[in-house]
Amino acid sequence: MPSFIQAITSSAAFGYFARTLLTYMFWASGLAKLIDFNAGVAEMTHFGLEPARLFNIAVIITQLGGSALIIANRWTWLGAGALAVFTALTIPIAHTFWLMEEPMRTLEFYVVMEHITVIGALMVVAWKSAPQSQGEASKAPAFARS
Repeated sequence: MPSFIQAITSSAAFGYFARTLLTYMFWASGLAKLIDFNAGVAEMTHFGLEPARLFNIAVIITQLGGSALIIANRWTWLGAGALAVFTALTIPIAHTFWLMEEPMRTLEFYVVMEHITVIGALMVVAWKSAPQSQGEASKAPAFARS
């Protein structure tokens, strides 16, 4: 990796920016549900989640709390895990493409594929935030260590 790229990507500012950008879809949604609480409750009702107020509170806590943990790089594994599980649960609740007619079936299928990709990104965040032992680092192929 070129030294100027390494200097940028190894900076604390880059880390905060990257973690903020990665979690944008969660904290923006959590803030929207908090700011317009009734709209969040209506969304929960739409998807059959009752009691809707309690589900809305739980979603807000999960989205904002998980995002905050990742952005702060504290208990990152917990934030990433919570958001990954939350994202996985939205698939059978809100993105049931297999029950839909075209063209919505295809559109929702792509949303599910994006959700799976986000889950993978959250897994990478949890993996990279975990301390690596010297033995694990030395087992990595040479191309992965550079």
